[in-house]
Amino acid sequence: MVRAQEEEHKPCRNARLFAFLGMTFYIYILYSEKFNKYYVGHSDDPWRRINEHNHGKFHKFTSDYRPWEIAAVFRVGDDRGTALKTEKWIKKQKSRKLIEKLIDPDFVPGKSLAQLVRVPHMRD
Repeated sequence: MVRAQEEEHKPCRNARLFAFLGMTFYIYILYSEKFNKYYVGHSDDPWRRINEHNHGKFHKFTSDYRPWEIAAVFRVGDDRGTALKTEKWIKKQKSRKLIEKLIDPDFVPGKSLAQLVRVPHMRD
C-alpha cells in the first residue's frame, strides 16, 4: 500500500523535472484505415510513438490493427500527469463521435478538453 502511494506521487516529481527540461506532452489520435479503428495515447513525442505502434515487437492492442496513421495531435502542456488524465478521460467516454470531433480540424475543444491545442502534422 505504501509503495502504491509512492507511485502515485512519482508523476508530480517527474512533472517538475519534465517542465525544467522543457518537455511538452501531447495527446495523439491514431487511425487504422484497414480496420476502421482509432487509438488515443499520450507521449512527449507522438511521431516516435506512431513508429513504435507500427513497428514495435511487443504484442499490444495496437499491434493487431497495423498500420496506423496520425489523425490528430494536441499539445497538453509540460505535465505528464495532465496528459495521462486527459487520455484516460477521452478513453473513458467510449465515444467514437468524440474522437471524430477531435480529429475534425474545425472542432474547438471545450470544457474538460479546453487545455488541448491542436498541433499541425503532416500526413504520409
